[in-house]
Amino acid sequence: MGIQAWVLRRAEPEPAAAAESAQPGVARPASARVQIGETDRDASVVQPGVAELDWSGLEARVAACRLCSLHATRTRTVFGSGARDADWMIIGEGPGAEEDRQGEPFVGPAGHLLNNMLRALDLTREAVYIANIVKCRPPGNRDPQPEEAAACRAYLERQIALVRPRLILAVGRVAAQNLLETTVPVGKLRGRVHRYGAAQRPLIVTYHPAYLLRSPEHKAQAWEDLQLARGALEGHP
Repeated sequence: MGIQAWVLRRAEPEPAAAAESAQPGVARPASARVQIGETDRDASVVQPGVAELDWSGLEARVAACRLCSLHATRTRTVFGSGARDADWMIIGEGPGAEEDRQGEPFVGPAGHLLNNMLRALDLTREAVYIANIVKCRPPGNRDPQPEEAAACRAYLERQIALVRPRLILAVGRVAAQNLLETTVPVGKLRGRVHRYGAAQRPLIVTYHPAYLLRSPEHKAQAWEDLQLARGALEGHP
């Protein structure tokens, strides 16, 4: 899976309903509202004091977390990795088996492809910050349940507040729908600049690297999303 896979070619028609959108809708926990086909939102788990934690305190809180049932089956929590003052923050869905074993997000084949995607933008993995909607692996790599995403929401929001990224890249359906509080499929969310939170940070949606490994025909569209993200960061979306 070399970098040549990311040479821009003429975009193919966007799939009407990408395979990523075939699963049921996920939690839409509390954050800034985005007007994209919203329904009633689910409440996040209230976690007093999380908004005041520094990096070490936040990581310790996550490591000891037992707010949802995922703690019972995890090997370790997967907090996040990368530059803690990064311009780019990449948010995925949740740890898989290898992430659960190593305690690091996006390792294995999907992580390798993500590295190639970043390299195509002249970025390294160390130059961005990578996190997930949930910090523990869902059994069998299933999608996070609404209550699981809600339990982790305060942790993710604190990470965003600490990093203060100039741009958020949501990879995959679970990340996009949770962050944007919507059930709209990824294929309809990508291709535009959304805004996230009180700071109105630009947020771009693209396909998850694991999905691209299964459906390489959508790599050209993912490359378009990355270019859109770079343009949004430069102020010229």
